[in-house]
Amino acid sequence: MKTSKDIRNTYIDFWTSSPRDHNKIPNVSLVPNVDSTLLFVNSGMFPLAPYLSGEQKHPLGTRLCNFQRCLRTKYDEMLEIGDNRHTLMFEMMGNWSLGDYFKKEQIPWMLELYVERFGLDPRRIYVSVWAGDELVSRDDEAINAWVKAFKKYDVEAEFCEDLQNLPESVEDGKEHKARIFPYGKSDNWWQRGEAPGELGGPSSELFYDTGVIEREQDEYHINDDSGRFLEVGNSVFMQYKLDEDMQWQPLKQKNIDFGGGFERVVMCVQDKNDIFETDIYQPILDKVEEISGKKYKTEEKENEWTASFRVIADHARASAFILADGVLPSNKDQGYILRRFIRRLVRFGMKLDIEKNFTKEIAEKVIEHMEDVYPHLGKNSDVILEQIEKEEIKFRRTLKKGLKELEKIREETEEIDGNKAFYIYQTFGFPLELTLDELQVDEERAAKIEQDFRIAEQKHREKSRAGVDKKFKGGLADHSEIVTKYHTATHLLLESLRRVLGDHVHQKGSNITAERLRFDFSHNSKLNDDEVRKVEDMVNKVIEKDYKVFKKALPKNIASKLEAQMEFGRKYGDIVDVYFIVDPEAKYDKRNPNIEEIEEDKIFSKEFCGGPHVENTGKLGEEGMKFKIFKQKNIGSGLLRIKARLE
Repeated sequence: MKTSKDIRNTYIDFWTSSPRDHNKIPNVSLVPNVDSTLLFVNSGMFPLAPYLSGEQKHPLGTRLCNFQRCLRTKYDEMLEIGDNRHTLMFEMMGNWSLGDYFKKEQIPWMLELYVERFGLDPRRIYVSVWAGDELVSRDDEAINAWVKAFKKYDVEAEFCEDLQNLPESVEDGKEHKARIFPYGKSDNWWQRGEAPGELGGPSSELFYDTGVIEREQDEYHINDDSGRFLEVGNSVFMQYKLDEDMQWQPLKQKNIDFGGGFERVVMCVQDKNDIFETDIYQPILDKVEEISGKKYKTEEKENEWTASFRVIADHARASAFILADGVLPSNKDQGYILRRFIRRLVRFGMKLDIEKNFTKEIAEKVIEHMEDVYPHLGKNSDVILEQIEKEEIKFRRTLKKGLKELEKIREETEEIDGNKAFYIYQTFGFPLELTLDELQVDEERAAKIEQDFRIAEQKHREKSRAGVDKKFKGGLADHSEIVTKYHTATHLLLESLRRVLGDHVHQKGSNITAERLRFDFSHNSKLNDDEVRKVEDMVNKVIEKDYKVFKKALPKNIASKLEAQMEFGRKYGDIVDVYFIVDPEAKYDKRNPNIEEIEEDKIFSKEFCGGPHVENTGKLGEEGMKFKIFKQKNIGSGLLRIKARLE
C-alpha cells in the first residue's frame, strides 16, 4: 500500500520532473501574512493571488507547485465533520501555470498523475466541465481534451448532458461511456469578484467512484451529496476578465489553477471508504481508542461513537497547526476559532465518556505524526501542548453546567431561541457556538438564533451601563454577572498589589462598569513592566486555580484583628461582612466555614465588603478570560489609578 508520504513525494516529483519542470513554492502559514478578509488560508491558490493577473511576475517562474495547509471555518462546514469524507483542516495539492501551458497540456497530465503515478483505476474516474451560459459558451476545448486523454487508457469517454446517466456499480462502470458531464455557474465556474477587472473562468473537476452511497438522494449525479463520487481534483482555467460593461473578455495571460485535496486522494489510493482510516488519521484514532476505551467502528461498521472520533481527529489536527502558526486562544478572530476547535474537542470527548483532560495527548500524537513534513510543529510543541491543555482545563469548569441547563430548557420547550441561548451563556458561561452545535440546527435557523442572541446581549450591556451610573449602599447598583466578576477582581487586584509593592498599598476608591474596573490605591509611582506582569500573573493564577469565595458576618473589631482590608474613608457598622478568598486545597467545613480552622497561608484575601461576588474565582476565567491591566495614571500625591479588564 502506498503511504501518504509516498503519495506526497510522488506528487511533487511528478510536477518538478521533465517535461513539466515546475518549481516548488513554500507552504505558508495558516494565518494570512497580507491584508486580507480571510482569517485563515482556505485554498492552495492563496499565495498566488497577486500573480494571476500578470501584473506581477513570480520569482520562481510561470510553472509552480506545492502542498498548502488550509482551514475551513464556516458554521455549515463545521457541522459536516463527522461523516466519512469531510475535514476542516486539510492539505491542498496545487499546480499552476501563469500564462504558460493551458488545457491541452493540463488535462492529460492530470490523468497521467492520477492513473499512472497514484495508481487509480481510470474506469472509476468521471469529470465535470463548464456547461455554458449566455455570456460564455460551453467548454468544448476541455471536453475534447478529456475524450482524448481517456483514450490513452483504453477508456471510451463520452460527453453526456444527462447528469443521471451513471453506472449502477463500480463493476458496471468499467464499460460505461458517459463520463464527462456539464454543470453550471455554481459548480464549474470560478471568479474572483463581481466588478470590472475581476478574473474568472470555467473549471473542470475530477471525481472518483468509491462505489458506496453514504447518503440517499432523490437524484444521483457525480457532484451530489451521496458520497459515492468523491471530488479529488479541480482545474480552474482562468481565461477571462470582466470589462467595464461587465462582459467577459479573453485574458491575455491564461492561467491554470489546480487544487486537489490530499486527504481524499490518499483515501482513494489506499482503497478506503473512510478518509479517517487512512494512515493520515489512523494514529490519532488509535490514541482516542486507547484513552476512551471505545472502538472507532464495530465489525468495520460505524457505531454511535464514530462521528465523535472523527470530530476529535479533525479538530486536534486543526488546533495543533493553528497554535504552531502563532495563534493563541482568545475571544477575537483567529484566536476565537482556535478556542472553538478546542471546546468542541472537549465536548466530543465527553460524548466518548472521557472525563479526564485528554487534548494534550491527542495533540502530541498529531505532532509526532506530522513533524517530519511540518518541522515547525515540533519546534513549537511546548506552546502547543501547554495552551491546548490550559484551554481544556478552563472550559471543563463551565461545560457540564451549561449542558445540564441546556438539556433542562430543551425538556421544557420544543425550541431554544436566541434569548434562551443568551441566558445560558450569561449565567453559565456556555458559549453560543456550542449551543448551536448541540441543537444541530441548519444554517438559516442558526443565523436567526445568533441574531436574537446578539440583540439580547446588547440589551444586557445597556442595562449594565445604566446600573453602574447609580450608587447604592454596597457600592454597586448593577448585579450583572460581568460586574460581579469585576467586583471580585478588585479584591484579587488589591491583594496582589500589596504582595508585589508592599503593605503600604491600601484601597482609596473604585468604580466598575461592564467594560472594566477602575481601582485607586496608595502608591508613589506607576508600576514598571515587571511589576505589572507580576500583579497580572498573581491575579490570573488565583483565577486559574479556582479559589473559593465566601462571606462571614463578623464584629468589626474581630475583622480588624484579622487584618481584613477596608476602603479608606468608608464608614462601617459594628457588624461587617468580610469576604475571604481561599485556596481550594484548604481543609474546612465548606457549608459553615470557621475562619480559625483555615491555615493563614491558604487565605489569599480578606476584605470588608458589601457588594456582590462570585462563588469561585474560576468564573472570572470563563471563556478563556485573562485579567489585564491596560492603563495607569497618577491622580494625586501618593495616589495611583489603575484600569483593568477581563479579556
